[in-house]
Amino acid sequence: MPLPRIGRTAAAVATVGLMGLGAAACGNSDDAGQVETSPTASVTDPGPLFDECGAMSDDEVAAAFGLGSFTTVTRNSVGCEWEIYVGGPSVSFSWYRGSPIGRERAGSDLIGRPAADVEIGGRSGFMGSYQNELGQTTLCEIGVEFGGDFVHWSVSYSNLTPVADACVVARGLATTSVERVQE
Repeated sequence: MPLPRIGRTAAAVATVGLMGLGAAACGNSDDAGQVETSPTASVTDPGPLFDECGAMSDDEVAAAFGLGSFTTVTRNSVGCEWEIYVGGPSVSFSWYRGSPIGRERAGSDLIGRPAADVEIGGRSGFMGSYQNELGQTTLCEIGVEFGGDFVHWSVSYSNLTPVADACVVARGLATTSVERVQE
């Protein structure tokens, strides 16, 4: 038989009360009076402003990549991606504000693309790459640091035979966008 409305309300209040007592009983006296603090974010100087897509036109990126025109170009507030076909060969530019370049570099190392130090336009950065079974560089990423910010270029020929060394293409794109930055 269903409980009357008042009975259901009383049962709900009693259940919540018991849950609260159970949670309090699980506490530790060492925790009493302590306030949890979150780590303090480090403040860094903002980097320069980059024009959309690292100040590179679709035609410039296509010419550097060497596979013809792109079927899909995506632009948003943090970067651009140029694709020959979805999931295939592509070039991407990303601009990370207030984000440490070391995290991106570590990620490159973790996924099997050991990062090497590079300098682009007098700025420090890293480069990670992948070679196919023929020894051709089919994927390359370059990150360039600007204070607390960094930009990242990635060039991937995917499973196609590359028409150029992906790191030569990525370095060229990174160099041009760094030269065009608005400092």
